[in-house]
Amino acid sequence: MFSSMKYVYEVYKERSFSKAAQNLYVSQPSLSATIKKTEDKIGAQIFDRSTNPIQLTDVGKQYIKSLEEIMDIQNSFDNYVNNLNELKTGQLAIGGSNFFTSFILPPLITEFTHKYPLVKIHLIESDTATLKNMLIHGSLDLVIDNYDFYDPAYKTQIFAHETLVLAVPKRLESNKAAEKYQLTYKDIINKKHLKEETPTVSLKFFENDPFIFLRRGNDTRRRAEKICEDHGLSPKVILKLDQQITSYNVACYGMGIAFISDTLINKTKPDPNIIFYKLDDPYAKRNIYFYHKQSKYVTRAMSEFLKIVEARTISSK
Repeated sequence: MFSSMKYVYEVYKERSFSKAAQNLYVSQPSLSATIKKTEDKIGAQIFDRSTNPIQLTDVGKQYIKSLEEIMDIQNSFDNYVNNLNELKTGQLAIGGSNFFTSFILPPLITEFTHKYPLVKIHLIESDTATLKNMLIHGSLDLVIDNYDFYDPAYKTQIFAHETLVLAVPKRLESNKAAEKYQLTYKDIINKKHLKEETPTVSLKFFENDPFIFLRRGNDTRRRAEKICEDHGLSPKVILKLDQQITSYNVACYGMGIAFISDTLINKTKPDPNIIFYKLDDPYAKRNIYFYHKQSKYVTRAMSEFLKIVEARTISSK
């Protein structure tokens, strides 16, 4: 019943028989026939082919859930064997958002691959909810995120602390009233916003200005809402986006105000069209963590990668 699981899972991931067939290097008719045989054995359809893209049936959802549990068991055994081979083979799957996969993970992965060139790295870019689901089902070994999972099923290793600041387009008139609170790109790089004597701004200065928020499910969105609530502000949200770096770029073009992490500012180039402000709110502070499944066997590849993370964490203090 699960002998063709890699074929079923590829169709599930791609939501397309044609794309899955290309990835598996088989013909689409052959793949369709294989899936049909599996469905005949089960006695029910796995995929609803009447939708575009195709969707799982109720039976299909349970099949995939069972399949992922099988894959998790297989991965655990494969990882154990890889340990015995002293990392002369093996793989490591790491997930993160667009920002983390673009700016934070590359130097860590580069250092790891220099030490262990034969270990294959899989880098997955997605949103928090998807990454969390992939981690719990064993598709990922590690996830980097600034969202607190609040779940004992995950074990954490802190990587960095970060602080949210307000990024305000220079063109907005409200900057004049808040002039004494303004911070430059250089101020943020030099950590002036973290010093106790640096004054914090009230959001009331910007109550009539447009704001750019991230979509629900993002930690920055949740914190932005809490900060606005603490300041008694009902922001005029004109745009909702998926990525923090996109909201920052849009703010730099003058469309609206965004809540941005100092981590992102440290990884981007200065823009003359933006002004920063320090925020006085506990929700402006958060941590960046590496997560892994508590019950998952910690492979040597995972252990060695987390050692690199720890070393980078110490050196960044």
